[in-house]
Amino acid sequence: MEKAKPGPKPKQLKSKEIFGIEVGRGDMKEIVPPEDVYKLKAIGCTNAEIAAFFGVNQDTLQRNFKSELAKGLEWSKIRLRKAMYENACDNMHAAVQIFLAKNILGMSDSPVDAEANSPLPWVENEDENNTIEIEEDILDEEETQ
Repeated sequence: MEKAKPGPKPKQLKSKEIFGIEVGRGDMKEIVPPEDVYKLKAIGCTNAEIAAFFGVNQDTLQRNFKSELAKGLEWSKIRLRKAMYENACDNMHAAVQIFLAKNILGMSDSPVDAEANSPLPWVENEDENNTIEIEEDILDEEETQ
């Protein structure tokens, strides 16, 4: 009879020390490392997702890790802005260039200048020969301005 090959060894639980802030009430206290909160926020996780990951209340997370959440959010915005600029300028992606021009430079597709949208300042008079004459007094006003 052939010897049975041994299967994989069952995994054993190990312990390690975690450094973080103890949050929660009563027996439900959890240790939450501030650096991990920052990293999760920096990759775009919501506060609710981070709180669920650590098994704490969202209000508790926001109260105890306000600076880490703010810093992670700012880092996420900086990375996104950097990627957008690289995509617009280095890769010459026209759609991103247009988006940045509208949002950062204040440009738009349609002009909002009131003077450009006003009608032209002349009055048309048709004579018998079907020619159009421009009122001379209106031209004189434009020259004086």
